[in-house]
Amino acid sequence: MRRAALLALALAACEKSPEAPEAPAPAAKAGRNVVLFVGDSLTAGYGVAPDAAFPALLGERWAKEAVGYRARNAGISGATTAGVLETLDWALAPEVDTAFLCIGANDGLRGLDLGASQANLSSIIEKIQAKGIRVVLAGMKVPPNYGEDYSRRFEAMYPDLARKHGVKLMPFLLDGVAGKRGSNLPDGIHPNEAGHRRIAANVQDFLDRERLLR
Repeated sequence: MRRAALLALALAACEKSPEAPEAPAPAAKAGRNVVLFVGDSLTAGYGVAPDAAFPALLGERWAKEAVGYRARNAGISGATTAGVLETLDWALAPEVDTAFLCIGANDGLRGLDLGASQANLSSIIEKIQAKGIRVVLAGMKVPPNYGEDYSRRFEAMYPDLARKHGVKLMPFLLDGVAGKRGSNLPDGIHPNEAGHRRIAANVQDFLDRERLLR
């Protein structure tokens, strides 16, 4: 009888499956989900609050719409193409998926040599692409008082670079903002809050049209 009871207990123990250990939660995987806006005072948001600059407005929109991307503002007031080329590495963090380049305006406003500016922009694009980061280029223009030839060559730099490096081009960052009194600060150069809202809308339309956030 005792032996039978022991055998029954043993069989019951075998039939009862032990609880499986709880699988550890998967480690969070750091993905590339940052759109880095590289630029000068137009991008940095000179004269407006940081959260009113167009990169911040885009980031706020993406968070609400859960598109899976974050915006990071790497604009530095007064930056030139040469300055960006020298200081770019610190901004190219592992989580950067796309670099949106909005630079060159200060080169034009200072009347710098366009050959040097174009070479700098080309090197910036190549440096970013070498890290496996997608590049998007925003075109710029200078006022006509810089002379027709200089203005034309300055504007032409951007489509030339886009073709050379195979990158998407937003034709003009300040479309609908440049020269509009209600969209700029009293200096007539830097966008005010309304101007930044218009830029943010234009950039979003461009990204949607090119399907760059999908």
